[in-house]
Amino acid sequence: MSTTEPRGIDAAIDGCRPAEIDPIVVDAADLESTAPDYLRDLKAGLSARGYQPATLVVDARFSDDCPLATGEEADRLRGFVRAAAFLGAGRIEIRLGEVADADAVDSTLSALAERARREGVELVRVDDGVVTDGSDADHTTA
Repeated sequence: MSTTEPRGIDAAIDGCRPAEIDPIVVDAADLESTAPDYLRDLKAGLSARGYQPATLVVDARFSDDCPLATGEEADRLRGFVRAAAFLGAGRIEIRLGEVADADAVDSTLSALAERARREGVELVRVDDGVVTDGSDADHTTA
């Protein structure tokens, strides 16, 4: 165990230098799968072309007023959080359209934001074009 205090993010940034990599936004609808084998091949292919996924954008489906449907959508979104982390994306945008039960969605997205944080990914919620970060997931802007 180290007795020295880490210098934090500033020290890491001080040592940075430019890279010949272009950050890109990946739309989840364009992914064939969230399986690790597919993501590994995708990541390698993007890297070979000089691209690095920076953000994964997902359209959420919470239009059914049914706890089972909400749970299934939460499971689907968790898969995309894992995919974002696997690809090395630092951010996942969850775009919300029609929402049947705002309280259930707020609770679901709050838990998902915590999961994303543990995976090293920032969750950003987009309600009707209005962006809020995951820490504000309990505030509906729609």
